[in-house]
This record gives sequence, C-alpha cells and structure tokens, in this order.
Amino acid sequence: MFIREMTEAECITVVTSGRLARLACSKDDRPYVVPIHYAYAGRRLYSFSMPGRKIELMRVNPHVCVQVDVATGAQGWKSVLLYGQYQELPETPQWHGERRYAWSLLEKHVNWWEPGGLKPTSQKMLGASPHLFYCISVDEMTGRAAAADDRG
Repeated sequence: MFIREMTEAECITVVTSGRLARLACSKDDRPYVVPIHYAYAGRRLYSFSMPGRKIELMRVNPHVCVQVDVATGAQGWKSVLLYGQYQELPETPQWHGERRYAWSLLEKHVNWWEPGGLKPTSQKMLGASPHLFYCISVDEMTGRAAAADDRG
C-alpha cells in the first residue's frame, strides 16, 4: 500500500464530488461525530439540519472538522479533512441571499434533506419547521490517497 499527500486541487475535487461526510464537533473535550449531506462551493461547505446535539455543540464551539472519503478500487481510497468555522444561516434579511444560495446547491441532489430532517423518535411539530441552514467556512484542507503498491 502506498499513501501520499494530495494536492489542494485533488482535495477540492473529492469534496466537490462528494455528498456524504462526517462532521466532528466537540464540547468539554468530548468529540461528537455525525454523518451529514452537504454541498461545497467557494471554500464553504453548506448543509441543513434540525435542531439537536450537533447544532447545540457548534453554537458553543464553532471550530469543527469535516471528513470526506471515497473508495478508489479494491484497496485504494482518498480522504480529505476540512477544518473550519461553523456559521448558522438564520432566516433574517442579512442572511437571505446566503440561505437561498445554500438551498440552490443542496436541492440539486436527491434526498439532501434526509439526514438533517430525521430524528431517532418522532416529535410533533407545531407551527413552522425549526430546520436551519448552516455553512462551514474552510480554513484548512488536507488529504491523503492510498493505492496498491505496484512499484515492484
């Protein structure tokens, strides 16, 4: 097995073509990792969620890490880590354009809303849906790729 560092262009290709990632956030030195559906554009990763633990944690500590990977054959893989800052996109005039942009990117993909809209137990909803959009502003991106060692 041969493992190498990926270029930023290679990392962006993996992240742009992906839809499912793992989001890591933390509070009080305790990590929390969950799967999310996302869309990526302009060094921002956009997603959708219902209120819950991950949103509560990111509101307290906006420093997050996102991991995206893809299998590239029987033994190969590519993995990208994105480090960045959580930013909620509230339903206010200031964030209206950014929310619409997030929606326009996410709606291109079937079932983009499912992980953010599902809860382990059903809850009655009164009034407006409490869903929210958020983005991760990417500060740093690194990646590695593995392939079968065919050098000899």
